[in-house]
Parts: sequence; structure tokens; C-alpha cells
Amino acid sequence: MSVFVNKDSKVIFQGFTGEHATFHAQDAINIGTQVVGGVTPGKGGTRHLGLPVFDTVASAVRETGADVSGVFVPPPFAVDAVMEAIDAGIKVVVVIADGVPVQDMVRLQRYREGKDCIVIGPNTPGIITPGECKVGIMPANIYKKGRIGVVSRSGTLNYEATEQMSALGLGQSSSVGIGGDPVNGTDFVTVLRAFEADPDTDLIVMIGEIGGPQEVAAAQWAKANMTKPIVGFVAGVSSPPGRRMGHAGAIIAGTSDTANAKMDAMEELGLYVARNPAHIGQAVMRALTENGIKY
Repeated sequence: MSVFVNKDSKVIFQGFTGEHATFHAQDAINIGTQVVGGVTPGKGGTRHLGLPVFDTVASAVRETGADVSGVFVPPPFAVDAVMEAIDAGIKVVVVIADGVPVQDMVRLQRYREGKDCIVIGPNTPGIITPGECKVGIMPANIYKKGRIGVVSRSGTLNYEATEQMSALGLGQSSSVGIGGDPVNGTDFVTVLRAFEADPDTDLIVMIGEIGGPQEVAAAQWAKANMTKPIVGFVAGVSSPPGRRMGHAGAIIAGTSDTANAKMDAMEELGLYVARNPAHIGQAVMRALTENGIKY
């Protein structure tokens, strides 16, 4: 199994005929993703990558049965594209754009209340279930099928952890990049809950960053609600307080926001914590061994 996407997911791309969507849609197709078309307003009725192009998400869903969308739309228009997808009945929306206005995301969070849709991102590498479905920009070749779930705020550290595990012969059930912005569509707890319910995930790797309370809140939730072991890492040990690092979500606002403070709390709550990003794979092996999980 997997979380959120799998071999049965029918995927469309919004902004389909653009350069980036074209490249990543083709890569998704190459690994077996069931891409059924895309949306570019004004180009409905044409074909791209051998697939139909639609003017609206509603028409794409009606004609193809799509239930997942990758949004490759410029930041100022990204939230409107997500709302269009939600209104059309899309169940999983992946928002790649970096720089989506925070007030737009706040508006989206209010809009999607009570609606059955998972929004991953913005500022995310996306989601992949190896060998089955990829919606995003991650390098698919480093992922292999297995039983370890990955959830990360950082795209590059997601790749680093995955490559370390792959080198050790460990594969992934699914890998989810929740994005590093201060307001994101899906948080750690939502993904942890999905992995806990997935019978084919044995262990979860959770990678956080400085800024905000998400990681500690997720660790507290996990201690009370999860049976599966979690390996944790938080990036930004050397980041100075009060200075934004890389993107809007990565800023230390107080002593509890530092990487070391978060990792201390995670360790106290029972997570297997890697203090160095180069040791994430080793921490996974230790957690598997100590919990008697075969790999």
C-alpha cells in the first residue's frame, strides 16, 4: 500500500503545457504514473505528450476521472488553481510553487474546511510512491519500493535520507514533502496518521527544520497515538536566531524553535534522533534492529 497516491491514482497537471510541468509529467509517466491529461486554459481540445489538454479542471475530471492534480502554476495564481481543483472533486492536490503569498494560504485553509481534499505544499518537492505514482519534482531514480515512510519539510534532505536508505538496501512505501512555508496544506500529524494506518509501512522518517512548533507537536501526537517507530532529524543546528534561512518558514523566533531544542524534545518523546544528516540511514537501521523489524 501507500499513502495518498498509488498505482490507481489518475493524475492531471495544471499548467500542463508549461516547460516545468512538461518535464515532470514526462518523468512521472516514465516511472508508471497514470497521467491522464492536463489543464492549460485556452488550449483545451489540443494534445500534449500524447494526452488531452482541457481548459478547466472540471472538464478534465469529467472526461478522465482524475483524482490527483499537480499544480505547476506561478505563485500568485497557485491558490486559485488549488481551489478550482477542490471544486472539481480532486482528492489530492500537490502545489510545487515557492513564494505563494501567506495570506493566500490562509484564505485556502479557510476555504477547504469541511472538504475532502489533501493539499500537499506549497514549496514542496511533492509526493512519490516508488514504482507507482509520482507527483512532483523529486528525482525518481533514488527511490525504491519498500516499507519505510518519509515525511519532510526539506526537499533536499528528503533526497539525502532516501539515498542513504537506498544504499543500505531499504526502500520507501511513500515519501511526502509537506513544504517549508509557514502555512502549508498538510502538516506532519496528517502524514504520520496516514503512515500509522498503512499496513505496509513499518517505520517513519520525519525530517524537520528550524521555525515553528510542528515537529515537537508531531512527536507529542506520535507518543500518544502511534505504534510504529519514528526516526527524527531537524535541520538548522548552526542557524542564528532572528534571521530567515532559505525560505519564509525557516526562522528561529525563540529558544524552542532551534534545531537542538526540537531534537532534544523529540528524543525525550521517544523518537530515534539523528543529530547529523549523514547519520539518518544509520538511525533507521538502529530503529529497525531494536524494534525487531525485518528488512
